[in-house]
Amino acid sequence: MFVRIAAALAALGCLAAAPADSPINVPEPEGLYAGPPHGYTPSTLKGATVIDADALAGLMAEPDKPVLIDVAAPDRKPSNFPAGRLWLPVHPSIPGAVWMPEAGAEPLAPEREALFPDRVAELTGGDRAKPVVVFCHVECWGSWNAAKRLVRKGYTGVRWFPEGVEGWQDKHETVNLRVDPAWKAASEPQAGR
Repeated sequence: MFVRIAAALAALGCLAAAPADSPINVPEPEGLYAGPPHGYTPSTLKGATVIDADALAGLMAEPDKPVLIDVAAPDRKPSNFPAGRLWLPVHPSIPGAVWMPEAGAEPLAPEREALFPDRVAELTGGDRAKPVVVFCHVECWGSWNAAKRLVRKGYTGVRWFPEGVEGWQDKHETVNLRVDPAWKAASEPQAGR
């Protein structure tokens, strides 16, 4: 009996670790994904359109440009980084993107949970049908969650770009981004608190 249970658990472990080009599909969770942020993601997102780099390039060539939202986490300073050296991380991304680091985290801090849809509403001019492309890195649940948040808020033009920055830079140039000022302000301690 124990051997059968162990074999079943091992098979489930193999399923979770299946390569991206495997015929095994990662199912969409019902809600937001709260597990490890990096790993195999679903190939679908209900209520959104999944796009590749060519489709994104086509959208970006349209006169009515999409809103591009990068939710990748910032690079962390390595614990063994030499003391006294200047740490100057850069964040390469898709030109024209707005960087809201970790907007796809689950759970998301309450002030950011409120700010995310408000900031997207500003960026879209309140047009919930405007194309909004959400991405981070390849095999990153953060972009899936952020896109799902927008679908739940009634956005109908959501595009999820699961190839992320890596998929874009295979054929296109990137630019270094700074954190969106409104997003950054939400994480800074307020004076008088």
